[in-house]
Amino acid sequence: MSGAEPATRATSGPSSAENPWPVRTVARKIADWIHRLGTVWVEGQVTQISARPGTQTAFLTLRDPSADVSMSVTCPARLLRTVEPPLRDGASVVVHAKPTFFLGRGTLSLRANEIRAVGIGELLARIERLRRLLAAEGLFAAERKRALPFLPRGIGLITGRASAAEHDVLVNAQGRWPAVAFRVVNTAVQGTQAVPQILRALSTLDADPDVDVIVIARGGGSVEDLLPFSDEALCRAVSAAGTPVVSAIGHEPDSPLLDYVADLRCSTPTDAGKRVVPDVREETARVHQLRDRARRALHGWVDTQCRLLDQLRSRPSLADPMGPIDRRAAEIETHTERGRRAILSTLTREQTALASARARLSALGPSATLSRGYAVVQYTDSAGNLKVLRSVSEIADGTPLRVRVADGAVSAVARGQDE
Repeated sequence: MSGAEPATRATSGPSSAENPWPVRTVARKIADWIHRLGTVWVEGQVTQISARPGTQTAFLTLRDPSADVSMSVTCPARLLRTVEPPLRDGASVVVHAKPTFFLGRGTLSLRANEIRAVGIGELLARIERLRRLLAAEGLFAAERKRALPFLPRGIGLITGRASAAEHDVLVNAQGRWPAVAFRVVNTAVQGTQAVPQILRALSTLDADPDVDVIVIARGGGSVEDLLPFSDEALCRAVSAAGTPVVSAIGHEPDSPLLDYVADLRCSTPTDAGKRVVPDVREETARVHQLRDRARRALHGWVDTQCRLLDQLRSRPSLADPMGPIDRRAAEIETHTERGRRAILSTLTREQTALASARARLSALGPSATLSRGYAVVQYTDSAGNLKVLRSVSEIADGTPLRVRVADGAVSAVARGQDE
C-alpha cells in the first residue's frame, strides 16, 4: 500500500507546487479528454505514407495546404489498399478518424477508419467557390492590376529547379533583351511543400528593390498538380505584393486562380519570357524609324522655312529696301517745294493788298489833306480837353488856338470874325 499512497495523494486535488501531478496522471487526463471528442471528418493533403509489407498498421501525415500544420494518422494497412485511386504524396483526402492520445509517448494522432480521395469534380467545385469569394472581394478587379515596366531592372523568377519552364523563360527573355537580369528562386511547384516555398520566395523577391517584376512559372500539369496555384494563401499574397506579378502556369482548360489575381496572365512560360521584356531588335528598328522620321520632318521644316524666306526676300520691300525711301523722299521734296511756292505766292499777294490798302489809307487820311495845304485848328474847352474847331461860334475872342499843318503845329489867338 505504501507504493500506491503517493499516487492517491497526488491526484486528490488541484495540482500545485506542493501537490504536483505525476506525468502519467496528466497524460491520462489528457487522453480521457481527447477520447471524449469522438470521431471527426478531416480534410488535408497526404504526405509521408508508410505502409511496410507484413505490417498491419500504416502511417501517414495529413497536412493543411493553407497553413504549416500537420497531424499523424494511423490506419489499418488494408484500408490504404482499398482507396481508389491509390494514395500518393500530395493527394487531397477526407478522413474519418478518432483523435487518439498515446500515453507512453505522449503524442496525439488520428486513428482513421475511412479514407476518401477527393475527386476532380469536388476539387474543381472548391476552386470555383474560392474563385467567387476572391472575386467578390475584388482581388480580380481590372483596376487593381498594375502595368509591367517597359524595361525592368531585374526580374524575379519562381519556378522548379532545372525545369523546362525556367529554361523557356530565361532563353526567350534573354533572346529578346540580352542584358536582362534575372534572380531565380527554385521551389517545389507541386505537392505539399509548394505553397510554403512559393510564399517565401514571393516575399523575398517582393522585398528586393532591384526586382521590378516577379514571374511564377510552371509548365502545366493536371488539376491535382496545379492545386498549389489555386491556394487561397498564395492568391492573397500575390494580391498584396508591391511588385507586379506575372502568372505563367501553362495552357490548361481549367486555369488556376493565380491567373486571375496576377497582374498579367501568360499562356505559357515561353509567352512570359516574351512579354516581360521588349525585343531589342524591334526597339532598335523603332529607334531608327523614329530617327528617320525626325530627320525627314526636320528637313521638310527647313525647306519650308527656306521657301518662305525666299518669298519674303523677293518682295519689293526687301528686294530694293531704299527704293521706296527714295521715292518717298522725292515726293516729300516735291510737296515741300509746292508748299514753299504757295506760301511765297500768298505772301506776295498779301503784301500787294497791304500796300494798296496803305495807299488808300494814306490818300483818305488827314495827313494827305494837310499836305495839300489844309490845317486843323484845335482849342481847349472848359474841361481842359483839346477839341477840333468846327465853327467860329465855339470860341470867343482871345481863345488860345492850336493850328496843325502838314509838317507841325503853331499856336494862335482868336481875333474877331471874318465873313
